[in-house]
Amino acid sequence: MRPLIVIRRTPKIDFMGWHKIGFALSGLLTIGSIVLFLTVGLNYGIDFVGGTLIEVRSTTGPANLADMRQRLDALHIGEPSLQGFGPPTDVLIRLPRQPGGDAEQERAVQLVRQALGSGVEYRRTEVVGPSVGSELIRAGVIATILALFAIAAYIWFRFEWQFGVGGMVSTLHDVITTVGLFALFQLEFNLTTLAAILTIAGYSVNDTVVIYDRVRESLRKYPRMPFRDLINLALNETLSRTILTVSTVALAVLSLLFLGGQVLRGFSIAMLWGVVIGTYSSLFIAAPILYYVRPNRAAIARASEWFFPTSPSRGRPRAFPI
Repeated sequence: MRPLIVIRRTPKIDFMGWHKIGFALSGLLTIGSIVLFLTVGLNYGIDFVGGTLIEVRSTTGPANLADMRQRLDALHIGEPSLQGFGPPTDVLIRLPRQPGGDAEQERAVQLVRQALGSGVEYRRTEVVGPSVGSELIRAGVIATILALFAIAAYIWFRFEWQFGVGGMVSTLHDVITTVGLFALFQLEFNLTTLAAILTIAGYSVNDTVVIYDRVRESLRKYPRMPFRDLINLALNETLSRTILTVSTVALAVLSLLFLGGQVLRGFSIAMLWGVVIGTYSSLFIAAPILYYVRPNRAAIARASEWFFPTSPSRGRPRAFPI
């Protein structure tokens, strides 16, 4: 059975010729994302800011969001947020946290039930306190930072510290720009979005490791090739694999986006952006950074000679028999 091949011949795209433009674009995206986060901020979901989430289903046909919003506004319990959820009969109602303790939150829920009447079915009610939300924010930040350092440590152990620098920078770039995307469009940032960001970090480093492995292999095969040409060769040789991976992941994420409903919308958007930006950063950030930090070619050659001694007859790496 022949493997699926997208590009039958290794292309000769000069990725390194575009890397300075890539650095400039990434710098603008990163700075813009940080500015948006500090000025506009994120649209935190109920998981982080606290409040009440009520999921209802209309039993008399498609839900009339305008009428429901008018009824809830008359309660004067803060600005409610109503959102279609799945079929036209389902609605998500978000209420801001009420001043006071749990009794006030329960009172707000009872007022909503009275205002909407018996024409709706209450499927889910969740109340999140502000202390829980702050703990979730802190835990999410710590988890993201630890994941980034774990990724850098893995790449450092797997290759050399120069590779770890490139992997860390590209992964951090992907995370920051994803946060900037949510700040720009004010998409709801909740726990599923945080899970998507951690998934993006894993996807990005997976693509980067494949490219780095090909760079290291090329360093062993072509010890005298100019480093710029060697990076271009590695990127072109892995381009077919990159296209296949991006295509398959994008198809799965698009299915989630259009068929997964409102609950998975934020996750799907974050993942779709992560697939694009993760591939971009692997090609135009992670690999070109190696051109400036320059891994130790002699050490890589010695490691190659230790594991795969050179055959004197052919001058090629000779693997030990198994």
